[in-house]
Amino acid sequence: MSTTITRAVGERVELARYRISTGERVLYGQRIAGVVRITDVPARAGRAYLVERELEQDGYAALQAIVTDYIQQSEDRDEPAILVS
Repeated sequence: MSTTITRAVGERVELARYRISTGERVLYGQRIAGVVRITDVPARAGRAYLVERELEQDGYAALQAIVTDYIQQSEDRDEPAILVS
């Protein structure tokens, strides 16, 4: 009898980095339980944010567009774009 083990959590992949006055931040992509998520994490210590999830239906072009727009907004605002002013 053969048992198949499915990883519920995929490898975390760095998508991009950006810098604001509080320091450098990193956007990561990761598949968790079959769902693609983007997180915004400080390069050092600090709070992480969930930026987007369930991108697998939209494709890689959508992922790239979200990352590009998110970084631009974050740099313009000098804070993670996920924060609502």
